[in-house]
Amino acid sequence: MPAMEFKKNLKNLVSNVHANPRVTGEVNNHVHSSYSFSPYSPTNIVSKAVKSGLQIVGLMDHDTVAGATEFLDAGQKLGIATTVGCEMRVRLDINDYKNKHINNPDEANIIYIAIHGIPKKNLESATSFLKPIRLARRKRMQLQTRNLNAFLEEKNVGITINFNEDVLESSNFNSGGTITERHILYALSKKLVQKFGKERKLLSVVENNLVDFINPKIKDYLSDTSNPHYIYDLLGLLKSSLVPKFFIPSGHDECPSVNDAISFAKSINAIPAYAYLGDVEESPTKDKKAQKFEDAFLENLLIELKKIGFQAITYMPPRNSNNQLNRLRLLCKKYNFMEISGVDINSSRQSFNCPILLEKEFDHLIDAAWALVAHEKLCEKDPPMGLFNYEDKTINMDISSRIKEYADIGKNLGHSI
Repeated sequence: MPAMEFKKNLKNLVSNVHANPRVTGEVNNHVHSSYSFSPYSPTNIVSKAVKSGLQIVGLMDHDTVAGATEFLDAGQKLGIATTVGCEMRVRLDINDYKNKHINNPDEANIIYIAIHGIPKKNLESATSFLKPIRLARRKRMQLQTRNLNAFLEEKNVGITINFNEDVLESSNFNSGGTITERHILYALSKKLVQKFGKERKLLSVVENNLVDFINPKIKDYLSDTSNPHYIYDLLGLLKSSLVPKFFIPSGHDECPSVNDAISFAKSINAIPAYAYLGDVEESPTKDKKAQKFEDAFLENLLIELKKIGFQAITYMPPRNSNNQLNRLRLLCKKYNFMEISGVDINSSRQSFNCPILLEKEFDHLIDAAWALVAHEKLCEKDPPMGLFNYEDKTINMDISSRIKEYADIGKNLGHSI
């Protein structure tokens, strides 16, 4: 976004946002922007977060931090605490987990991780590390678009996706963003609506040619021609079934080793977190099928992750059952992992709110978000003050106690410094 346009939009948002001063006490540390895939620019995220009453909002884009400066500036102007990170896929080259889907529906042995709490002064270093990953991903997305076109031709759908015009141009790749399968399916969704309209014919084409099954709830959404989330609902449906038809496995240039990723995170004073998925019955965005993931071997996995150097586990409370959450929390306490929460918003249908965090048993997740704020601010000024930088060996090594201390600091710092 050009600087003048950003400043103009921000000025308008400041006047509108303060008309709604409601604060719920909730936090969300995992919101995607238009720099990976989302209907929201970094500034729009901050505006939506304030209007939703969040105390803290966190930017979490795939393979990029290009939107971080805009995001941090907007947070400071609109008076909300912010935290910045990025999401990556890495190779978990451990024999016990080879050929297993751990927390990734698309690929075995490739795991999603989150790099939380990146200090602003280290964003440039993060950009340098992530650049070759972005370039490799772009190349694979172009090849996948070609595969999708071959599949569409085979099914006689009568649609062709132009990578440069339909996919690349709908992304922020040329401004430092990344391209994902969602960009490809967003382009297909738009073309399907253009060709068939929001009519019964579109549903017939999709059901008979593109997907294995349509959830009745999604069918209702797509039968409503006034649905403001139509494209995103269609995209979610396509993602749940169509990706395997055109998918190409990620190479080493796109998914570094887990050890390299952990070293990178710690070199920029960030916090590497494993993204717990858990066995899925139904995903909140309706784009993940029922599938088994890491629950059957979770404790052994956490032991290995601890050895590798992970400092935190991040998870999405609305996505998991109480039994899953209780077990995970006990294991995090047992192995001294920080717990971080967030809901990965990438669709206009999703709410920024996460009311479950207001329940007493999740107080520690609110504290963790404030601790992230403190960590980023303190590392900006003095890296040894970071949450996990235990230079003084007499410091309490129990992470839950440390988080409470840093949460108090974070609340005092807010969006200052």
